[in-house]
Amino acid sequence: MTCRTKRFLYIFASSVTLGISGCSYTQQSKFQTAFLPSTPAPAMEIAEPPALEPNPYLHDAPANLLEIVQKVPIAPSEGDLLMQRADQAFQRGKRAYQATDTRQARREFDTAIDLMLEASENSPSDRQVFEARLDEMVDAVHRYDLAGLGAGVDVDEARFEKAPLEDILQMTFPVDPKLKDKVKEQVQATASQLPLSVNDAVLGYINYFSGRGRKTLIAGLERAGRYRPLIQRILQEEGIPQELIHLAQAESGFFPRAISYKAAAGMWQFVAWRGQEYGLMRTAYTDDRFDPEKATRASARHLHDLYNMFGDWYLAMAAYNCGPNAVARAVERTGYADFWELRNRHALPEQTTNYVPIILAMTIMTKNAAEYGLEGVVPEAPLEYDTIEVDAPTHLGLVADFTDAPMPELQDLNPALLKGVAPAGYVLHVPKGTGGALSASLQMIPAERRASWRMHKVSSGETLASIGKRYGMAGGSIAAANGLKQASPAAGDRLLIPVAYRETAPKRAVAVRRVVKGQRKRLPVVAHTASNRAARGSRTAGE
Repeated sequence: MTCRTKRFLYIFASSVTLGISGCSYTQQSKFQTAFLPSTPAPAMEIAEPPALEPNPYLHDAPANLLEIVQKVPIAPSEGDLLMQRADQAFQRGKRAYQATDTRQARREFDTAIDLMLEASENSPSDRQVFEARLDEMVDAVHRYDLAGLGAGVDVDEARFEKAPLEDILQMTFPVDPKLKDKVKEQVQATASQLPLSVNDAVLGYINYFSGRGRKTLIAGLERAGRYRPLIQRILQEEGIPQELIHLAQAESGFFPRAISYKAAAGMWQFVAWRGQEYGLMRTAYTDDRFDPEKATRASARHLHDLYNMFGDWYLAMAAYNCGPNAVARAVERTGYADFWELRNRHALPEQTTNYVPIILAMTIMTKNAAEYGLEGVVPEAPLEYDTIEVDAPTHLGLVADFTDAPMPELQDLNPALLKGVAPAGYVLHVPKGTGGALSASLQMIPAERRASWRMHKVSSGETLASIGKRYGMAGGSIAAANGLKQASPAAGDRLLIPVAYRETAPKRAVAVRRVVKGQRKRLPVVAHTASNRAARGSRTAGE
């Protein structure tokens, strides 16, 4: 995952759109936006980029030199060939859109972005041209989206979050001169598996989290309570310093459905291809990068591999953020296998140089909670749940009917589900104490109907007609499905509702531009896509 590459945030989800992780770039996303009309608007003309001016200095070159240069063929790199294929797919997408074939247009646009992200990892001969073309393609696809490429918002729409710390990775903060000696004394008295350093970079972030960023820090510490026992157990099993739980805080703020503007996804921010290296698979219905347990295991193993590669936890963290190749090149270029030396020599991407200090600052502050007024932070209770394996596609609405659990609770327990239907073989998390009864109840529903039918508990005063109106069907159909002869069921009865859900296409989060303090930033916006693919690559666990 290339730290500088501007990636297109293509992740499909139960209701999300373009999205993706690898070696942590920036962080996740707390964002939900309804997107796109259900029917395509009139085609938009996308302006072509202005032609580049010819190099004026060529006029002064000897004529024979120009002839020699023109005769020497330059073999295109693999990245260049991938760029050519991406452009061909993009042009096919434009033609499909003009022909109002929005499904084909989306498939071609997805292919184009996938190929561009793959090209980034295969050394395009001109990085500047590549970056410009990727930006241009991303913006063009976004304009097509706004013009009506997507579909209407669905009731099963998945929610995604923006990483709380994503925007500060490119910022530096002032240092309180009175802080340095105090923090040094704290570090000397602190036991830590992770080596702790104190310098202006770390002090600047301690100053930030003590003031402007205090609410963000506290919110992450509170939310960490849900997953702390799980994360601590896996870090211990994989031989990773416990302090690196703060890497997840820096990456996602402990939001399992965090997505970054550079296509990283999940609590540990894996790009798609890096996640697949560590067993995080994706289907049209699921994405393991959003599964807290699977993603934590993958992250710990990735960090272990990075430590074995560099022999230093700071360099391992840096490589998690910008990719091992970027760190290896910086070490080779400078001759220094030391994070702080590489930082001082500007050999690493800017956000990576701040990434490690952020994690150290949070570690020092939480290990000295009383000194920073954090001793009163109450973490959320750890998640507890039963697990059942569904043997047929099963809608969460039906699960909610049987367990009396609200849909948002089921979605929180199953963040890896991208749609409202759990596929056959999926290990479903349900509220503690409901697993056994749910398994038995599901057997009452024909396997082929569990993805669509509902179970309704009759309330006092309800009739078949009123129940049918609620579900958009005739009361007679409900009576027939349940073998009822009386007109009004009794309160407390449970009725099968043979309703059919409207089939929707998976969605992915689209990277769009927004002006933030005078700078152009890409932030994810929820949109729909007919494609089941998600873009590859971008920062974070996977560069």
